Amino acid sequence: MADNPIFLIFLPICLGIIMIGLGLHLSVADFRRVAKQPKAVLVALFVQMIILPPSCFLIATLFKLPPELGLGLLLLAASPGGITANLFSHLARGDVALNITLTAINSVLVLFTLPFWIIVGMSFFLATENNIPPPTQKVLEVAVLVIVPVLIGMCVRHFKPAIANSAEKPVRIMSALILAILTVLAIASEWQLLKTYAPIIGLACLSFNLLSLSSGYLSARAAQLAMPQATAIAFEIGVHNTTIAMFIGLHVLKMPATAIAPAIYSLIMYVTAAAFAYWLLRKQKS
Repeated sequence: MADNPIFLIFLPICLGIIMIGLGLHLSVADFRRVAKQPKAVLVALFVQMIILPPSCFLIATLFKLPPELGLGLLLLAASPGGITANLFSHLARGDVALNITLTAINSVLVLFTLPFWIIVGMSFFLATENNIPPPTQKVLEVAVLVIVPVLIGMCVRHFKPAIANSAEKPVRIMSALILAILTVLAIASEWQLLKTYAPIIGLACLSFNLLSLSSGYLSARAAQLAMPQATAIAFEIGVHNTTIAMFIGLHVLKMPATAIAPAIYSLIMYVTAAAFAYWLLRKQKS
């Protein structure tokens, strides 16, 4: 699972290329607009930091998960949005600038919030506590994979706007195709893991995934945010960074079982996020 080349090699490379494509459609003005409308950021952070982790305890209790599997689910809840959240938001006509802003903010906050929730989770699930160092290296890797390609794309848009405009449709089609291929490959390569553990934790991961997507979207709409902002927040909340969660479970906590929930979730979230993006696009056309 941790050595799966789909997650270690192909996914980062493909996402780096896709993030350049996203940058082709962004400008500095997009980020200024986000800064002038902080409500969207506050709503997303409230759901991410306040609602999700306690909800995870409830789901783990309802499904009677074994302690280490429950702790693995909490790792997901405490992890920031995944890089593919930006891609799904782009495909569903969301506010990608808001996604990238939230990713940057969460990458800083997670250095403090993730160790806190892990200590609480270990006390709750395992009746023990450890001093957990913040996953600084992994967070920096995520930041580089998000920010650098986006800046490249933004530079192309600034200096060669004609190229950026002509690339919009091909990049959107290519992004959807790459995401579909990666999803199929990931499920195929982890089929044994999925078959073994899905009966135990599959419904819990699916429930948490649907809760994450819906709470992000509904909270944004309740706060009277526009559809692009609600779309961005839904994916930022629902598409978690499973790489960080698995890294913490395997290499920091050294509890392989805690990486099972993030691995199962990483397969489920691509399917549900794609279905949610399709629903949003249909809703926008109606």
